[in-house]
Amino acid sequence: MSTTYSYDAVVVGAGPNGLAAAITIARTGRSVIVFEAKETIGGGSRSMELTLPGFVHDVCSAIHPLGLGSAFFRALPLEQYGLEWIHPAAPLAHPLDDGRVAILERSIKATGATLGRDTQAYTKLMTPLAARWDRIADAFLSPLRLKPLFAHPFSLGSFGLKALRSASGLAESRFKGEAARAMFAGMCGHSMLPFERATSAAAGLVLGTLGHAIGWPLPRGGSQQIVSAMAAYLRSLGGEIVTGVEVKSFEMLPSSRAVLCDVTPRQLLRIADPRLPSAYQRRLQRYRYGPGVFKLDLALDGPIPWQAEECARAATVHVGGTLPEIAAAEAAVWRGEHPDKPFVLLAQQSLFDAARAPAGKHTVWAYCHVPSGSTCDMSERIEAQIERFAPGFRDRILARHTFSAAQLEQYNANYVGGDINGGVQDLWQMFTRPTIQVNPYATPLKGVYLCSSATPPGGGVHGLCGYYAASAALRLTA
Repeated sequence: MSTTYSYDAVVVGAGPNGLAAAITIARTGRSVIVFEAKETIGGGSRSMELTLPGFVHDVCSAIHPLGLGSAFFRALPLEQYGLEWIHPAAPLAHPLDDGRVAILERSIKATGATLGRDTQAYTKLMTPLAARWDRIADAFLSPLRLKPLFAHPFSLGSFGLKALRSASGLAESRFKGEAARAMFAGMCGHSMLPFERATSAAAGLVLGTLGHAIGWPLPRGGSQQIVSAMAAYLRSLGGEIVTGVEVKSFEMLPSSRAVLCDVTPRQLLRIADPRLPSAYQRRLQRYRYGPGVFKLDLALDGPIPWQAEECARAATVHVGGTLPEIAAAEAAVWRGEHPDKPFVLLAQQSLFDAARAPAGKHTVWAYCHVPSGSTCDMSERIEAQIERFAPGFRDRILARHTFSAAQLEQYNANYVGGDINGGVQDLWQMFTRPTIQVNPYATPLKGVYLCSSATPPGGGVHGLCGYYAASAALRLTA
């Protein structure tokens, strides 16, 4: 990169991917500055006192299997800058109406023991995947590359064929019992795809594998600690961060060799139009966003009184019942409906992190999927689902804070319609996001790159979109 510019690189957006891009460039000794529209950095990793003083809630992301599952994050000395990971006793609990609970344990054998007659089937499915997580991550948590696939064709091909399947199809063919099917369905629900659609099984396989190979940890003090540690490390490398500046056009930016944008296609069109070629604009306009989410944060007077006490061993609890129930709720969302019994993704971080709430008190982080742009308040339906598996739960609520899907987009423009994944992540948009081209991070504008979750490998707090985008910029502007 030339030294005749004000900076070697400018990054728009100080979320995990934007900071990852900046760190990747700064580690080569080049100058970089990051601009953030909000007064605080964070993107999808902010923490705030949303309900009552002393109750620290994660605004967006909460549990981070990819935080440790990401090779990029593992290569950074973030622990030296204050990041501490907490591993709950179990990564995940999934209660059922009869009092049973399926538990995703770190041990595959211990997990199988909670799945009744599917013990052997679960062990057969997950053992080879957990043993090969590093290969799977290298091949699939990246832009599409043939080298890893050719290097390990059998092990990666076996994973790929399973990941291509629908969630319902894989669960029903592999498992016979209600518990195993329900637990797998809950993990697949993170995909935000209908359960009959191809590749909806991928999220379940990845999250299950991560549970055994890595765990589902949470950062002590809140998800804000991830980006705070990244920012401190970036500054130690000489990088700069400017907050409270919304970049509305490239003309606002200082001169640089490269610009990396932690934004989705819709925001790029606003910032770069009319400089983008019309053909590329049309391709970005065709980019598909998925359903939104409704977010509910609660301050509690005590822990959730789960009917199945084992649920208190996990920081994450999937609340939604059986596979058919979860599949029906997700299908309703894709039809533009608000399910009466939504699938609820819940985290109870304060059980494992005393910094989240005053002594004896607790927090609840929960969300469900809703149609894009929804303004519907789903609080009552979410609370009813939790009460279903934890009688007396409502009596412990001290305060609530809600985000509708529409409000989430107002909070973070990258959450178009409330879509926290940065766009549909189905077979068509898994590796081609945002458009079909050899380098998914480059744009037709010289030196301008996308580094958001609208690029491979997609949503999640892993920094890999930023890392790969910055790596491409370094190659092409050297």
